[in-house]
Amino acid sequence: MYFPTADIDVSPFVPPLMAFAVSFFSSMGGLSGAFLLLPLLMTFLGYTNPSVSATNQLYNVFSSPGGIFRYCREGRLLWPLSWIIIAGAVPGVVAGGFIRLHWLAQVRPFKLFVALVLFGIALEMLYDLLGRRRAAPAPACGAPGMARPVVEVTQSSLSRVAYTFSGRLHAFSVPAVCACSVAVGLVGGIYGIGGGAIIAPFLVSMFRLPIHTVAGATLMATFVNALAGVLFYVAVSPFYPGLNVAPDWGLAALLSLGGLTGMYCGARFQKRVPPVLLKWMLVLTLLGMVAVYGAELLGD
Repeated sequence: MYFPTADIDVSPFVPPLMAFAVSFFSSMGGLSGAFLLLPLLMTFLGYTNPSVSATNQLYNVFSSPGGIFRYCREGRLLWPLSWIIIAGAVPGVVAGGFIRLHWLAQVRPFKLFVALVLFGIALEMLYDLLGRRRAAPAPACGAPGMARPVVEVTQSSLSRVAYTFSGRLHAFSVPAVCACSVAVGLVGGIYGIGGGAIIAPFLVSMFRLPIHTVAGATLMATFVNALAGVLFYVAVSPFYPGLNVAPDWGLAALLSLGGLTGMYCGARFQKRVPPVLLKWMLVLTLLGMVAVYGAELLGD
């Protein structure tokens, strides 16, 4: 099957199956899988023109609701965190889109940028997993027998958000998370992702928030950020007649079919998987993709 905007010919069964596998595992960590899907599209399907970023963003828009719905249904969507990330990241997404079209339109520099982003995320998570960053455990809240595996917000202000989960109290600084979100939006706009792959490791390792409460919020933010990215690429496409900028709608539809199903299933099974295992799974996947890109860049 030929996709004209992507300029590739591939079986219609490959994109949804690939997206399902990626989204099933990544959604357990609060990620849509777009950060892995983009290098797969470029490396294995040969989709290398600039519209790959917009197509990847469109995949986020159509796929993320599957995981969001499941986390919301289970009471594990931390709404204040979602809005804070969105407020900081959306402006960065637009700025990142301009950088992508003006300075990173060529394949080689863009691949180098992607490899560096993935490597940075992997190092941050590895640093935390190896026990270099020590922190006191979250304080207990209430009687152990009353612990509930749902998110309950106890404080929400412009300076601090606090909530309980499984009998423990967690809190974070609103300005600090918002500042991180601006940088996340910028990088995500360049890369063509919603930013969940970047912000989730920071929330878990630096802010010490449990991954089972972060996942729903980062997926919600990914959805909104990706929507902003798609609207940006569609709006500016007439001003770049020499480039394929707008998304490939047909390919995005097939990817989203697999992604929507994969995210719902991943969100449903996430609570059965230990947080440490989720982190190691993400780190090894990231390092594997960095190795693939490094080999390609050295071979050019």
